[in-house]
Parts: sequence; C-alpha cells; structure tokens
Amino acid sequence: MELIEVVEQWAWIGWLVLILVFLVIEMLTLDFTFLMLSIGGLAGLISDLLGAPIWLQVIIAAGVAAALVLLLRPPLLRRLRRGEDPTPSNVDALIGLGGTVVSSVGAHGGQVKLANGDIWTARTEAGDLQPGTRVRVSRIEGATAVVRSDSPEPLAPAPEDPLA
Repeated sequence: MELIEVVEQWAWIGWLVLILVFLVIEMLTLDFTFLMLSIGGLAGLISDLLGAPIWLQVIIAAGVAAALVLLLRPPLLRRLRRGEDPTPSNVDALIGLGGTVVSSVGAHGGQVKLANGDIWTARTEAGDLQPGTRVRVSRIEGATAVVRSDSPEPLAPAPEDPLA
C-alpha cells in the first residue's frame, strides 16, 4: 500500500487530533483564533468523510479557517470585550502620573513620590533632578519609574506643621 493511500485512509484520525489540539490551545489562550482553526479542521474532517481527496481536504480546511478568522473572529472579539473597563490598571495606570522627587534622581537612581502616594525607585531619561522637583512618569522598567521633569525649577520644600 502506498503512503498516500495510507494517509488518505487514516486522515480522519489526523483531523480529529488536529481539532482537539486546537481546542486545547484555545482553552489556554481564549482568543478565538484556534477555535476558528479547529472549525476549519472540522470542515476538513467532514470533507474526508464525504470522500474528498487529501489535497482538497486541506484546501477546504484552510479556506474555512481563513474565512472564519477574517470574518467571524473580529466581531466576536468586539462583542466579548464590549463590557471591559477601559480604565488602565496596574503599571499602565502609572504612565503619565505626576509626582515629586524625594531623593536626587539621576540616570542611575533616586526616589520619587507619585501622586497616588507610592514611593518608587526612579531614574531620569536625561539630567539630574533635585528633591522637590515635579516629575511625570514616562514609562516603567521593571520596578523603576523612568521620569521626566514636569517643572523648570525645584519646588520649595513644604513648611513643616508645628502642630504635628
């Protein structure tokens, strides 16, 4: 028996395995891409069961999967993400947040107190910043805030409360 005949005879097992692998990957990613590929695999399986040659099965599976990825996936993703909260959270919420330099910040380190009350290790993109200087977070790299000056001169230190 030729190799092609063996592949065509047992292709339905390959399609089932491919469908199951794509479904497992989809359960891990939840992005609808592998769901569409598994439906394409299902189309390939059905074409195999109807007696189509292997080359036609692959073309049908690829065509169905491509059509679903391009036409069905985008509206499904929009519908799924319709109720999401657009407010940035975690590190994304810190980008653009203002703050004040607590200890001198240079290219290699320092500390800033952000408007949310957190004290972060910081470094500047250029130059040195003295305590009291207003800053704005440009980006976060690991546990370090990269800041830029938000005012031309350092602020005067706040007077201490004599009642405290």
